[in-house]
Amino acid sequence: MDDLLTPEQASKMLMVTEGTLAVWRSTGRYELKYVKVGRWVRYRYGDLLDFLNRRTLTQVS
Repeated sequence: MDDLLTPEQASKMLMVTEGTLAVWRSTGRYELKYVKVGRWVRYRYGDLLDFLNRRTLTQVS
């Protein structure tokens, strides 16, 4: 089972602000999964790793 991270922890891992995460959630700008129950928002550690892996680019010279 993946650990659940707070928006603060997730923002540090992704190097963005908590506000940016909130915008991404509300606009659906990026395909970043999260868990929401009532006002409680959490991110699965594995989902954050998947998100980072999908956004990794390889430069070809």
